[in-house]
This record gives sequence, C-alpha cells and structure tokens, in this order.
Amino acid sequence: MTTAAREPEPVDDDEIAQIVRGFVAQQARLAADQKRPLCRGTHAKGLCVRAVFQVPDLAAGPNPELARRLAIGLFARPGSYPAVVRFANSDPTINSDWMPDVRGLSFSLDLSAGAAPVTTPGARHDWSFQSAPTLPFDNVRAFAVFGTVLAARSRAAALASLNHHDRTVYVRTRAAVKQQQRDQRVRPYQQLRYWSNVPFRHGADDVVKYSASPLAANLARPLEVGNPRALQHELVRHVTDDETMSAFDIAVQFLDVERMRLRLERRDAEFWIEHASVEWPEKEAPFHTVARLTLVRGGMLPADACERMFIDVNEFSLPAHAPLGRINRARHFAERASRHARGVV
Repeated sequence: MTTAAREPEPVDDDEIAQIVRGFVAQQARLAADQKRPLCRGTHAKGLCVRAVFQVPDLAAGPNPELARRLAIGLFARPGSYPAVVRFANSDPTINSDWMPDVRGLSFSLDLSAGAAPVTTPGARHDWSFQSAPTLPFDNVRAFAVFGTVLAARSRAAALASLNHHDRTVYVRTRAAVKQQQRDQRVRPYQQLRYWSNVPFRHGADDVVKYSASPLAANLARPLEVGNPRALQHELVRHVTDDETMSAFDIAVQFLDVERMRLRLERRDAEFWIEHASVEWPEKEAPFHTVARLTLVRGGMLPADACERMFIDVNEFSLPAHAPLGRINRARHFAERASRHARGVV
C-alpha cells in the first residue's frame, strides 16, 4: 500500500498549547504534592538497563515477498547495536509498584556503533512501548481536552467550563485511562508484552505498529508482596544475579486496509493512523519479528544517569521509520516541555 507518503493536516497550535500547559502543570503539582524533585510528566518511576538490539538476516526467511517487505531501513541488513532501555510505571505519580498501572518499555539505539553502523556520528533511534496495545487518547482533541483539565486548579471548574462535546470526550478519556490501569496484572517488567500504540513509517509504502514480546524463557522470581519497589528490585536482581538475560522479540504489524475491520466495517488508512485508541486486529494484521532486544547482565545504569536519559521518537528516528499521525506529533511537544522543565536538553 502507499499510505505512508500522504501526511495529514498539521496539529492545531492551540491544541498543542493546551496539551503542554496541562502536562507541565501536572508535573509541577505532583512534585509539590509528593515533596520531591520534578520527575517526568508521565512514566515518573523507572530504571534503566543496557541492552543489545540484534537484527537477523530477514532475507533468509521462507517467504521472499514478506522478507523484501520487512527488510527496510534499519532492518535491511543484519546488525547489532547497543541500546539503553528504560522500564517504568506509566502513572505521573510515584506510586507503589503494587498499584495496577500500564508499564512502559522505552529504549534508544546507538546507531553509530555495532556490526552494521549508520555512518552519521552520534546517530540514534528511539522507541517507546507500553503494556497496553492502544492509548486512552483517541485523537489530538481528546489529548488537548485532557490537558485543559490537568492545567486547572479545580477539576470541577475546568469541567464546567467545557462544552458538552469536550466534557464527554474528557469523561471517556479518563475512563479509558482508569480501565487500562485496572486491566494490568502486576507482573515483572521482563515478562510483559509491550506495544508502540501509534503508527510509524516502514519505508515509502508501508505503515506499521510495533510490539515487544517477552521470550517464554525470560527469568523472574515471585515479586515481594508489600514491597513498593517490587518491580524495580526484581529487575535489578535479574540483571545482577541471573546467568541468562531476558529478551524481547521486536515485531512489526503492517496496516492492511483491505483486511482490517472495526465492528465488521472497513476503514480507510487515515482512520487507522489517526485513532490511537483503536486497536489494529492481530487476526487480520499479524505481527512479524524483525529484531531482538536482549538485556545486558550487570547493565543497570546509575539512578542519576537514568534520570538524565530521555526518549523522543520524533526527534530521534530514521526517515524510513519516522512517526506518523497527529498524536505522535502532538506528544513530542509535551515530552520536550516536560524534559526541559527538568533541565534535560
């Protein structure tokens, strides 16, 4: 298909401003409430570990046409790249790990090193995944309305100021946030599956979403009940003590407007790209493995180095894998404002 070449209209400046104001205000308010320094605007509680990202010889697969379609950009030839991975809880508040929450796996590749380096010095490519297949924000309007309420000192007053449509949008979005949190089982980071939530280019002709699936052999001990840092402590123990390190298969899911359906109805490419709360059905659009991400034994980063790290899939992406859609562009402004507030540039 040739959907990737067509880009939708730019994001409205007023909506971007609403999103940025809301998430930066929430970031400051929660730091004051918890009497702590500023953390990230979302995914506030996390830790970082070194990893290796390995691309196999995709041309060796049994399906030449699929192999040709997969072997694009970073995946065009075998290679191995150093990475830094950040595992985190998605909530902007630093909570106990036993509170149900969507978990995050984000990582940055150093493309100037490895077996198949990109020649640009300092080149990197960032990825961001969550343990839910969709975002609770369906579109940029929902994102902006949520930001408006977050920025207000009084949620009730903010809701009263919204028109009926936006108030309904906020209620639905907040309900989706809470539902995603409730749906999550508390399990070790290294045994969860993660999704990119939003679409990306895959060369000139394809659009994809990504998934990071844990290997069945990934090791973990039972979490320490009552320990508010149980997830973090278990990951540190695993990376420090276990001989075999956990790994994740990185896979792409092609947008296929001919086969994909929502409630039995066919939708156009722009619908699937722009509605971030709509899951792409795996039965009709299966995932195909293109790489493996393996943690490095003893590779935990110090806390201060992890705090300075940031992920930005808009600023740091190869052209063949550039982010698509208004949500992707809008979140860039909120993420950048959040890290600048922390003094990270």
